[in-house]
Amino acid sequence: MSNEQAMQQYDVKKYVTPDGYTADIAVFTILSTKADMFKPPVMDLHIMLIKRSMTDSEGRPNIEAGKWALPGGFVAHTETAFQSAARELKEETGVENIHLEHFGVYDTPGRDPRGWIISNAHYAIVPEYQLSGRQANDDASEVELFSVKEVLNLDLAFDHARIIEDAIAVIRQKLLETTAAKAFLPEEFTYSELQAVLLTVTDDSAIALDAAFARKIKTLPFIQEISGKKTTRTSKKPTQLYRFVDVKVNHSLYHTRKQG
Repeated sequence: MSNEQAMQQYDVKKYVTPDGYTADIAVFTILSTKADMFKPPVMDLHIMLIKRSMTDSEGRPNIEAGKWALPGGFVAHTETAFQSAARELKEETGVENIHLEHFGVYDTPGRDPRGWIISNAHYAIVPEYQLSGRQANDDASEVELFSVKEVLNLDLAFDHARIIEDAIAVIRQKLLETTAAKAFLPEEFTYSELQAVLLTVTDDSAIALDAAFARKIKTLPFIQEISGKKTTRTSKKPTQLYRFVDVKVNHSLYHTRKQG
């Protein structure tokens, strides 16, 4: 049977189709506070959210108005969800030219009061300077950075609490299983500066305990000790400097996997 013959027998009315198709974007950054000149910075993982305006871009009452939400919106018929994510991010927050990756599809009936709306969720983790020009536009009345320690206590729109929880898990994996941490470090860094980045997503004792991590960093194949170079920016006692090197890794970077 040809495609033409098959299409003649196909009845689109037999199938329920979604009422809309959207893209949502979870953008993360790490904010750093230097409390003492001889101590490493205190770092905290943040996520960028918008507050949904009371009216939409056409002046009509907005759905979930006044609630905090991930940037996002409906996918146009001429674009993919990925293209829509980049466009909506720019339109609502002014943020553009950052690396986005897809991480999930959310299609539970009832997740959106407007009907059966399917969303493709995307994430990014970038240095704060890439978000410095953020400004609320379009359907957003505000745009702010929130600590992930507090974000789930907000009045969040739709099922964005679930999407954010999933996105945080993805970011945790990204920081612990790739060299993404180097985006938040100077080219030459101390063990405690790398430790501060990783502690934004884990309290694992292998990382949290200073002595354990100081020993651990010496065994990591993707980190190289810089011979003869030390600094006092994180300790009164001169501390060894390190740098990342390009090494292919196929498992968790900072943890030793249990066998059996």
